[in-house]
Amino acid sequence: MADSTSSASPPERPVYVIGGGPGGLSVAYALRARGIRAVVLEKSDRVGAAWRGHYDRLHLHTTRRLSALPGLPMPRRFGRWVSRDDVVRYLEKYAEAHELEIVTGVEVSRVERTPDGTGWLLHATGGRELTGTAVVVATGYNHTPYVPDWTGLEKYSGDFVHAGDYRTPAPYAGRDVLVVGVGNTGAEIAVDLVEGGASRVRLSVRTAPHIVRRSTAGWAAQYTGILVRRLPVAVVDRLARPMAKLSVPDLSEQGLPRPETGLYSRVKEGAIPVQDVGLIDAVRKGRVEVVAAVDGFEDGKVVLADGTRISPDAVVAATGYARALERLVGHLDVLDTKGRPLAHGARTPQNAPGLHFTGFTTPISGTLRELAIDAEKIAKAVEKSGGAALSRLPG
Repeated sequence: MADSTSSASPPERPVYVIGGGPGGLSVAYALRARGIRAVVLEKSDRVGAAWRGHYDRLHLHTTRRLSALPGLPMPRRFGRWVSRDDVVRYLEKYAEAHELEIVTGVEVSRVERTPDGTGWLLHATGGRELTGTAVVVATGYNHTPYVPDWTGLEKYSGDFVHAGDYRTPAPYAGRDVLVVGVGNTGAEIAVDLVEGGASRVRLSVRTAPHIVRRSTAGWAAQYTGILVRRLPVAVVDRLARPMAKLSVPDLSEQGLPRPETGLYSRVKEGAIPVQDVGLIDAVRKGRVEVVAAVDGFEDGKVVLADGTRISPDAVVAATGYARALERLVGHLDVLDTKGRPLAHGARTPQNAPGLHFTGFTTPISGTLRELAIDAEKIAKAVEKSGGAALSRLPG
C-alpha cells in the first residue's frame, strides 16, 4: 500500500510543437533524438501545408545540400535547386523516417501558462486543452496573406488574387497582368507570367530591391550569405555595393535604380534580396515593365503613386504575409510592436520560460539552413530547462 502521506509525482508532459512545416518537423526530430517526446500539432491534414500551396514553378533559392533538415539529407536526384514538389516529398519522408508524432487537423488558438505555473496550456480544435512542459511555435513566416487596405479595391472589375493563391500562368495567357510587389515572389511570378504567355506584364515597385544572382560561376549567393552573416551590418553593406555593380546591370532606365540603402541593412529590416531567376533579362528586354507603387483603385482602374491610371485585366498582389501571432500568444507580452517574437530559437522571453519560436526571421544565409541549426539549439535548451517534467521516450 502506498504511503498516504506521500504526494503523487506530477505527470510527465510532452513538448508541443505548433506547425508541421520544416521548422516544426526539425525541432520534433531534434527533441526525439534527445529522448524527449515531442508532439507536432498541424492544423491541416498533412505536413508541409504551406509548401503545397506555393506556385508551381517555385524552386529553392538555397542549395539542396544546405537546405536539408537535421538527420536526413535531401536526395541528389532533386538537383541543386530543389522544386516545390520535391520539398513536399522530402518533408513527408522526413516525418516518416524519424517516426515523428504528428497530430493533424488540430489548430491551436491560444497558448497560456498552466494555473500552477509549471507548464503550458494549449487551447485547440474541438475544445481540447493540452498541457505541455514547453511549447515551440513554428507556424511559419508566411502565415496569413496580407493585402494593403487599398481604397476602391472592392469595385475593381478585373481578376484580383493574392500571390498565395497564384499557381500557374495558364489562366493569364493573352491577358494584361499587373504584379504588385517586387520581393522574390513577385519577381518570380512576373517572369512566370511572361514565359506563360501573358500579353503584357507590369511590375509595381514601391522600393527598389537589391537583386543578386542566385549563382555566379557555380558560387551560390547563399555561400556568400553564410560567410558574411556575422559581420557588422555596415561592413557587409560596403562589400555588397561593388559586387552588385559587377554582377547586376544598372536597370535605372527601366525603372529599377540601385537601392540607396545597404543590402544587409535591408535584410535586418526583413527585406531579403531578390535572387534573379530571369527578372533582370525580362526587365532589360521590356518584357516586364516596371511601374510605380499602387496607391489605390478608382472607377475600376488601378491608381499608381505617380498619378497614372491603368486598367489591367488582372492583378496579382505579391504583398507579403502577416505572422498572425497576436491571437495565439499576443496576451503573453512576447511580441514586438510589429507582431514579431521578442525572442527566437533557443532563447525564450524572460516572462515566458519554455516558450520558443522558430522560423520568424529572414536570414541571409538561408531559411531552411537556419531552421535546422535552431532546431538543435532549441532541443538542447528544452532538455536543459525541462528536467523531470519532460516526457521521455521509452528506451
